[in-house]
Amino acid sequence: MRFLQSELSPCRLQHYQSKAELLKKCGFYLQIEPRYLHMREQNQVITRTDILQMVDRCQLQRMKKVAKNQCEIQLSLLTELLEQLQRGREELSRHLETCDMVTFLSSWDFTMQKLLQLIEFLKILPSLQVPGKLHIKHSLMLQADLHRARLPNIRLSLHTKPPVIFDRKESFAYKERARLQWFPETQESHLERYDLQVKLVTSGSPTEMGYGRLQTVTSNMCIVQGLQPDRCYEFTIRRSTTETLVLEKWQDSITLKTRAAAAEREQGSACALKA
Repeated sequence: MRFLQSELSPCRLQHYQSKAELLKKCGFYLQIEPRYLHMREQNQVITRTDILQMVDRCQLQRMKKVAKNQCEIQLSLLTELLEQLQRGREELSRHLETCDMVTFLSSWDFTMQKLLQLIEFLKILPSLQVPGKLHIKHSLMLQADLHRARLPNIRLSLHTKPPVIFDRKESFAYKERARLQWFPETQESHLERYDLQVKLVTSGSPTEMGYGRLQTVTSNMCIVQGLQPDRCYEFTIRRSTTETLVLEKWQDSITLKTRAAAAEREQGSACALKA
């Protein structure tokens, strides 16, 4: 009972489930360490070179495929483990509630076996909640560049970036434009590139023309111009694809309706009267 009320309480299980759902929405990226090398050129000048300029592209694609498989297996195992913990808790709870003392003691071996299994699952759980390392089976570097530098020991691992989510409080539409803002707002936000898709929501009529465009944004806020009044638009945001992206299935969408021209004029008149 102490185990079910503490380590495997409904609140704790919900916490594990929330972390798993967040991890599924994260973007998984290949991390190469060290990322930069100091190269000595023929004129003896030392330059700082991005290691991605020296890798074998075919081998890099193979490693990204291996990394993607590893991510999908890890997420699948995490989902299965959480389901096993939930079922195990329900099973033990029913056992405690319905059994009398004689029946309970007669099934003591079964109860202890299930309890030890759930404890073992909880020990495994933390390792499935973080991305792991990757083993490099073959050389990642182009052989033609090996004479130019003394290559360090290259390590590959996976790291995650939090999902991009619209700020519902700070995103709204005007008559012919919309102001959009999204999370996460980090120190690196101004260095990241995002793909913003704008799509006119139609009624499905064959005579109604659809509308859509895709634009790249380099901040966590954007003003979308050129919209029509009194129409609904669907906005979708996601990080732009980079060379080290391994897996990212999540993209967030928000639907906003632009104001009618009459409503815009009425609001402007009201503001003028207040002034």
